[in-house]
Amino acid sequence: MEIRDWNKFLLPYEQAVEELKVKFRALRQEMKVRYEYSPIEFVTGRVKRISSILEKAGRLGVPMDRIETGIEDIAGIRIMCQFVEDIGKIAELIRGRKDMIVVYEKDYVTNKKESGYRSYHIIVEYPVQTALGTKPVLAELQIRTLAMNFWATIEHSLNYKFKEQLPDEVRMRLRRAAEAAFRLDEEMSSIREEIVAGQRLFEDKSNLVSRVLSDIQELYFYYRIKDAAEYQAMFNRIWEAGDMDELRRLSDRIRETLEQAKSEG
Repeated sequence: MEIRDWNKFLLPYEQAVEELKVKFRALRQEMKVRYEYSPIEFVTGRVKRISSILEKAGRLGVPMDRIETGIEDIAGIRIMCQFVEDIGKIAELIRGRKDMIVVYEKDYVTNKKESGYRSYHIIVEYPVQTALGTKPVLAELQIRTLAMNFWATIEHSLNYKFKEQLPDEVRMRLRRAAEAAFRLDEEMSSIREEIVAGQRLFEDKSNLVSRVLSDIQELYFYYRIKDAAEYQAMFNRIWEAGDMDELRRLSDRIRETLEQAKSEG
């Protein structure tokens, strides 16, 4: 029997996870800048432990020489979102990408598992550029809400503790908890517009403050020290008063002064 070098075997999977995390986090940031809202809340990833790979291969009857195609979640990415509606939007974004190929999808949101588990899984083939050339690897992308992820994390821990043999009472309570989590998702969806509007307001305020302070700092670069000091004092007063309209007007004034300083310099 061939002796596998697991460290070398897992290298492309580790690379795939790191690259996919970077790509989806960059997508999140781009959408927040472009649309002031992103369906992606945060992204995590992991490479399956060797013991877990062996256990799953044994459970599914996958031979050791077929692990690369028989175990589809050695590389795993979790994409969390706030609302159930965001799951479909993220899935659509993934289908439209050119840097990975969708192999198939599993909808456990519409068709929950008997345990109560809900999540949307997409198996993709992702090409990793290694020292030996291009290596396509399979990766599982799990898309779920924060509530779904909380429940799934608890279920995973309990299954590990009871070695996949959960007592009936625990199974029943987990199913009830899963339904409660989904009702929470539904309730959040019903006030989605209000939540998103509040988040956009917060983002607008943060961006405005950053712009004002950055422009004041830039005035020092152009030796407009007196203007910079006056604007800083005005900002401090406006910030304490909490008047956002006045802060926007101040931002416009600072921008005009900065443009003038640039044209003179």
